[in-house]
Amino acid sequence: MARGLVTVFGGSGFIGRYVVQRLARAGWQVRVAVRRPDEALFLKTAGDVGQVTPVAANIRDDRSVAAAVAGADAVVNLVGILYQSGRQKFDAVQAKGAARVAAAAKAAGATRFVQISAIGADPSSDSLYARSKAEGEQAVKLTFPGATILRPSIVFGPEDDFFNRFARMAMLSPALPLIGGGQTKFQPVYVADVAAAVERVLEDAGTSGKTYELGGARTYAFRDLLSLMLKEIGRCRLLVPLPFPLAMLKASFLQLLPMPLLTVDQVRLLKKDNVVSAGALGFKDLGLTPTALEAVLPTYLDKYRPLGYYNRA
Repeated sequence: MARGLVTVFGGSGFIGRYVVQRLARAGWQVRVAVRRPDEALFLKTAGDVGQVTPVAANIRDDRSVAAAVAGADAVVNLVGILYQSGRQKFDAVQAKGAARVAAAAKAAGATRFVQISAIGADPSSDSLYARSKAEGEQAVKLTFPGATILRPSIVFGPEDDFFNRFARMAMLSPALPLIGGGQTKFQPVYVADVAAAVERVLEDAGTSGKTYELGGARTYAFRDLLSLMLKEIGRCRLLVPLPFPLAMLKASFLQLLPMPLLTVDQVRLLKKDNVVSAGALGFKDLGLTPTALEAVLPTYLDKYRPLGYYNRA
């Protein structure tokens, strides 16, 4: 399709900023729909003058969502949360919120819709996060049948919440926890590759109505990811197995923190591998090749080394 106006919900978040930059470089006029536009002003430099415009929109509010998609040729919904807080509940944001954005996009006449979900989205999951992601997918498909669903595994990159979190822990703690023994498998995907997939989907009408699972070049056990991170930052730490029942107990207290280090729902997620399903469409079907994890980690974990960038072998 010809490039036009695209509204990106959640465009100031970790994945969103890369999607906005990618689409702006491709020539799209980008409207960034966020709750606090003043915190998204940094995105204006991602394009030419006036090409990227942050606007106020709350995914729980019909009127602001409708205003954000008015006149848009395409809509991308990246809004998601890792834990519940206040009015930001999984159901309100990831299920009903996704449905609201899809309905508004359809009513506004948008021809393309991309919903960012997650590998593991499952209506029968024990995890509220996974169930709400699945409910969001179902609602989007019902309202906007031509929508494309993208399901990434854990996403890594300079601002990620996985390697950065454990690297910070390694700076302070002599040991790191291996929840469930560290055997859960992941297929980490580079954030720039997810952004490339969004661009490819928007510009290829043949992807309409399809679901793609985005996994990286290799599959790793949780233990392997922590070992790789520790090697990169040059720190030796004990990796201590933490059985699921004990992890659930610890999480029941940690989730009470304003910014939880771990929640019960996250422990439930870790009981299931987070890898691309057999037979699922993926990067190859989009004509893309995922970037190796080992090629990117050294570019942003140096700050956690004992002497920073200068302490490299």
